[in-house]
Amino acid sequence: MPENPVPASPAQPPSALDAQPMRVLRQFRIVFNAVKTHFRQVEREAGVGGAQLWALSVIQQYPGIGATGLARELDIHQSTASNLVRGLVERGYVSGSREGADRRTVALHVLPPGQEVLQRAPMPFAGVLPDALASLDGATLCQLERNLDLLIAELGADDEAGKVPLSQL
Repeated sequence: MPENPVPASPAQPPSALDAQPMRVLRQFRIVFNAVKTHFRQVEREAGVGGAQLWALSVIQQYPGIGATGLARELDIHQSTASNLVRGLVERGYVSGSREGADRRTVALHVLPPGQEVLQRAPMPFAGVLPDALASLDGATLCQLERNLDLLIAELGADDEAGKVPLSQL
């Protein structure tokens, strides 16, 4: 008669190596939830999305900036900046006037209703993640950048996704 097979052992707890990816995943969740919570607060208190608020604050900081300059300041696609501007103009928060020798450049200016939005909006205008990253020292940022580059490569993610504001995901 064949011997009884060894009974299956109860599920083993994850090893330290298995647990570490879960701890890092949890850290990403904490970061993303902090960002999402801030965007919800912006929407509730200011009545605009996070990317629109950031764009509005940059236009206030640099009166006369154009869509190209705005895209550069926000590190987003030109088309994304144009869409943000269109929404701000439609809501009466920003005006655009043709300036320059050839009158092709549109200079943006915050209007009084846009000033009111900025006054009631929670800080930081750029969002909690850019603000937190700006507060880190250079060595920490370099290490974080290298490690995230490795993660992005492992994901096979498209670098162009980095030009889309988090509030629009």
